[in-house]
Amino acid sequence: MADLHAINDAINKRAGRKLLPSILVSLFLLGLIFGSITAAPLLFFALIWVVIMLGVRELAQAYRTGGIDLPAYVLMIAATVLLVATWNGKTQGLAVATGLIFPILMFTLLLISQKDFIKRSTSAVFITFYLAFLGGFILLLANDPDGPKRIFTLVALIACNDTFAYFAGVLIGKHKMAPSISPKKSWEGLIGGAIAAVIGGAFIFHSLFETTWVVGAAIGLMTVVTATCGDLIESAIKRDLAIKDMSNLLPGHGGIMDRLDSALFTAPAVWFALELITRYL
Repeated sequence: MADLHAINDAINKRAGRKLLPSILVSLFLLGLIFGSITAAPLLFFALIWVVIMLGVRELAQAYRTGGIDLPAYVLMIAATVLLVATWNGKTQGLAVATGLIFPILMFTLLLISQKDFIKRSTSAVFITFYLAFLGGFILLLANDPDGPKRIFTLVALIACNDTFAYFAGVLIGKHKMAPSISPKKSWEGLIGGAIAAVIGGAFIFHSLFETTWVVGAAIGLMTVVTATCGDLIESAIKRDLAIKDMSNLLPGHGGIMDRLDSALFTAPAVWFALELITRYL
């Protein structure tokens, strides 16, 4: 028993997180995602809305620690309008709402205060784009006759990459990939995640969407790029703001943004790939 505890402590230390709470939280989140999307699409919309609002709140608090004071309620209203427009108007709703919201958001911030307007307005636009615009593609995937299949595909591809990258990095990771941004990421972890995502993508797309194995493998590889970019960008934001995690809301993970980063960058790519498959393959 002592040996098992020692092994667990060693893994936790090298991974930088507690493994058991991380697994339990992941299973809980998966239950929420698939339970809501299979029960009723509106429940899934409500879940994504709550997640995005928590993400906006986390980022607004993080920016505040960095000296940029943003009214979280204004950002939440802007994000809500964008999400509702996307759910009801799909791609047209997303495009039109984006064009209208950003100028209104900037003018609203100007009315609230002229102090540090450039920093505040660009930060507000970034947060809204980062969370609500990119998050809108998750809603586009869900609000489709094949919504459950599409959400499963998104989650499965990210899980393949993140899970195997995590374990490969913990077990055999030696060569740092981006030490100045994310010191625990390794090239071995990236390769482990890529192998799993390519195999998973080939199997998922061949089974669910009747594509060739090559198409699915290519989309799996694309997921590795988008998920890794999302993770690194989130790490860069935290490093720039001098914080370790966005919050401690999710035991073993950190905050909502620490789990949402990969999905935000991967959802648009998966949506685009599925649109191409639907129309041309």
